[in-house]
Amino acid sequence: MERLRQRADFLAAASGIKVPATAFVLQARKRRDTGPARFGFTVSKKVGNAVERNRVRRRLREIVRLSAASRLHAGHDYVLVGRRAALNQPFAVMTQDFEGALRRVHARRNGKTEL
Repeated sequence: MERLRQRADFLAAASGIKVPATAFVLQARKRRDTGPARFGFTVSKKVGNAVERNRVRRRLREIVRLSAASRLHAGHDYVLVGRRAALNQPFAVMTQDFEGALRRVHARRNGKTEL
């Protein structure tokens, strides 16, 4: 999994498709190249102190790491914006929400309206 590191990449992803979930918001955009999928993670100070923000970020990274690689499309940037609910939501539920969010992103990208 490649990571997004530059602010410009995060801003570009924010201008793409957004799919809200209870514990996070998934932002996605298609790049002009066909390189591997890249991920970025962000958690604002509204979520809590540094310990809580880092816990949310670690949980989001683990969800992406364990996700089915077949759902990730090459040439896409994804950003997961953590919410406070990610601290208490069961990990299995977050994983299901992530897989559903990926399906919705790519359904919208292909012109379908699966919600």
